[in-house]
Amino acid sequence: MPKMTFIERDGTRRDVDAPVGLSVLEIAHKHDIDLEGACEGSLACATCHVVVDPDWAAKLGTPTDDEEDMLDLAFGLEKTSRLGCQIVMTDALDGLTVRLPKAG
Repeated sequence: MPKMTFIERDGTRRDVDAPVGLSVLEIAHKHDIDLEGACEGSLACATCHVVVDPDWAAKLGTPTDDEEDMLDLAFGLEKTSRLGCQIVMTDALDGLTVRLPKAG
């Protein structure tokens, strides 16, 4: 099974199992990682904002216009910011690393 790493707001690294087909948001919830997802993955908020490690950002492809619009509402936006609900795990993403942005 693929794995991924979350870097929590306090800098703690959490390596977790990341089942293929689940979104980063779903994987976070499965492992009790503090990633909100208020709209439950329906692309109607930015509360699942994560910062993708630059080494992985290019492997994810380009965000959709709808995702870009929601990211504009995110606090602490960075060049590799994405919405966790829009990143779906595949075998090719084994080892993906994302960081939770510091709370505003």
